[in-house]
Amino acid sequence: MSKKTANLDDPIIELNERIKKLQDNPKQDDILTEIKELEEQKKSLLKKIYSNLSPYDIIQISRHHLRPPVSDYISFMVDDFIELHGDRSFGDDKAIITGIGKFGNQRAMIIGHQKGKTTKERIIYNFGMPNPEGYRKALHKMRLAEKFHLPVVTLIDTPGANPDIGAEERGQAHAIAVNIAEMSRLRTPIICIVIGEGGSGGALGIGVGDRFLILEYAYCSVISPEGCAAILWKSKDNAEDAANALKLTAKDLYEMGIVDEVIPEPLGAAHNSPKEMANTLKKNYYPLP
Repeated sequence: MSKKTANLDDPIIELNERIKKLQDNPKQDDILTEIKELEEQKKSLLKKIYSNLSPYDIIQISRHHLRPPVSDYISFMVDDFIELHGDRSFGDDKAIITGIGKFGNQRAMIIGHQKGKTTKERIIYNFGMPNPEGYRKALHKMRLAEKFHLPVVTLIDTPGANPDIGAEERGQAHAIAVNIAEMSRLRTPIICIVIGEGGSGGALGIGVGDRFLILEYAYCSVISPEGCAAILWKSKDNAEDAANALKLTAKDLYEMGIVDEVIPEPLGAAHNSPKEMANTLKKNYYPLP
């Protein structure tokens, strides 16, 4: 299968609309029977669609505009979350969120990429692309976690680090390199989970830990398929070819031993059942003891 995510979702959207119309018209005869038939049809269709995805289809799913961002996971999974701001040097990068919260009875330091939901939020959060101050903020909070013997949980979802001139002038590459080095020797457990996009050094800046997990329809790669195609083929039209060659899907990464575990997503992917996805994470994958 090779098509855009919007096309993948089109038949599902149509069925959802039909179901909603029936639910809004409760006086119609045999409405419950018809709704049940449509729900079964939807379930069967989702199984068919998601059993035959190409790597580039999975890339598009990982970027789906309704895919739950880190703020949803914090809301659904974490109790008593207290956000912590700033890198104590330059500023507070909104593309990285940090804070302390509880998974059940266990406190942890939570760090993640923020993409936002609306267009306005995505602009504010720079589409989840951190600046150097974001990585320095993350490292400062990791050191704080180490001091107070708290495990660290990182939720990764970024197309990559911010590549603009200002970020480079403030030491983008150096900030990421320092984080990689420091996370590799931090004396507290770190669990890293790719919930959407795991793009290049932008992901690695908070992506080194004791366990590295990935959601079923997420990806992790040294470069995006579009970026790879632009370099090798001089055209983004070959992004699908690049996706096939890069071996960046969760299944590929697990088979190569790069990730420790692939976390299954609900039928129809995380964007169809955000709470169910969060419950799966909370139940089975919360911090190391």
